[in-house]
Amino acid sequence: MSDVSSVTAGEVVAASGGLIGSSGQAGETAGDARQFVIFHVKDEMFAVPLAEVKEIIRMPGVVRMPLSPASPEGLANLRGTVLPVVNLRSVFGFEQVDHDDATRVVVLDQGRPIGLVVDRMANVVTVEANDIEAADTIQSTVDTKVVTGMIKGHAGASMVMILDAANLIQREFHDFGARSNGDRGAASVGQPREEATAAKATESAVDETQLVSFEVAGQEYAFPIEEVQEIVQLPEHVTEVPNTAAHVLGVITLRNRLLPLVSLREMFGLPPAEVREANKVVVVSLGEGTGTSVGVVMDSIKEVLRVGRSAIDAMPSLLTQNRSLDDIQSICRLDDGKRLVSILSAGQMFNVDEVRKLVGGESEGSEAMANGAVHDVAAGADDDEEQFVVFRLMNEEYGVPIDSVQEIVRVPEELTKVPKTPAFIEGVINLRGSVLPVVDQRRRFGLTGIERNDRQRIMVFTIAGVRTGFIVDSVSEVMRIGARFIDGAPKLSAEQQKLIRRVANLEKQKRMILLLDVNQLLNVKELDALKEGDG
Repeated sequence: MSDVSSVTAGEVVAASGGLIGSSGQAGETAGDARQFVIFHVKDEMFAVPLAEVKEIIRMPGVVRMPLSPASPEGLANLRGTVLPVVNLRSVFGFEQVDHDDATRVVVLDQGRPIGLVVDRMANVVTVEANDIEAADTIQSTVDTKVVTGMIKGHAGASMVMILDAANLIQREFHDFGARSNGDRGAASVGQPREEATAAKATESAVDETQLVSFEVAGQEYAFPIEEVQEIVQLPEHVTEVPNTAAHVLGVITLRNRLLPLVSLREMFGLPPAEVREANKVVVVSLGEGTGTSVGVVMDSIKEVLRVGRSAIDAMPSLLTQNRSLDDIQSICRLDDGKRLVSILSAGQMFNVDEVRKLVGGESEGSEAMANGAVHDVAAGADDDEEQFVVFRLMNEEYGVPIDSVQEIVRVPEELTKVPKTPAFIEGVINLRGSVLPVVDQRRRFGLTGIERNDRQRIMVFTIAGVRTGFIVDSVSEVMRIGARFIDGAPKLSAEQQKLIRRVANLEKQKRMILLLDVNQLLNVKELDALKEGDG
């Protein structure tokens, strides 16, 4: 997602006699004269009071918000602020056209900033009070309820309508000015704390464990989920540290902390391979109380597995005699033993003192680190953080609290259609002996469907006691996000404000992640229908 770029005052108001300076502030006017910004939408000309205009920018990259009315173009990043962008052609029911070099966004202050997409700018004018006619005299194809008056005789135009921006926004988006989930960084978009605590207690009583599995050189490995802090993209730049083992790639910074990076391929003596976009860094903790973490570079992330402990065996004694296999603590048997996953132990793999020495500045590489040669790959800071699983649908990113994710599995080649199941169910799968209903999240959000592919995953959630899977385009990473980067989402529709309550605005990474309330993925009627089906 690209940042917005401001339009110069001279470009927008070249004919205005300098009424807007470089700071965007209105110049002084005398008497009853008022100043207006004039712009075009299709064949009509509109005006908004200059005092309401914060700035005028070029068309930014936007993140489209599902379950919203037709008029919002999406959300943009305005220097760290989430900016809802509204297309005036959609508001007025005009024919849609592609944006071009003349397209502009007029940013207004309506309690919080909102941008109006217009076809092109005209200028800024000073208008005497007697040159403004009342709205009830206007005859136009535009809904005059969002018009406060008309400017007469401007630049030969028959009519320049003055928009009532506050009324227009209120009509399109009820309660727009309020933040969707209270204050910035509010506690949880998923379960209430009491419910989440009870759910965790119930889960802990079940004889199961969760694993994060990944692939290296065609082999499958996993870490216990309690050892995995997050999963991030491998950065372009890694600072090398001299006189270290071959498997140590170097160090990066992760939220202002130095993180050593190691290659699992090098550690296990596997064939080398070029770095690809699919490469991920799994950040693992070396144990509670150590405060020490290591980034392990993997070829790709596969799944988050929930498996019974009976499916996990200790390493065979014959193999434990091979000291090179000490890093593998156990083997997980899946698919009746046809699929074997080697479970690693971060505590066994890495020496805490050696890792601390790496990042503690005791090597020749410390000078490079101190000089800021390390690439910062995360958006957080030393503040309150939340952990999210990030997935993609079409071109947008969504996040759910990691505690709400039961597991993540591949989509089978075919989903079984079951008669008399609710229409919103895509099909069912057999998940270790249990029937799991599956919903296509694209269809859920009214998005264009796609053919099944290897990148798609099923994310499994338990909603009001009902276990359900949702197909997403891909699961990209697990990340920690600082509370200061999380803001309430604008309320664009009743359905949207229930489901998408918050937005993570990662300005440095040019990313905006829509944070979902998992409990709202199914409504009451759908939950009842699923419960009846289970019965």
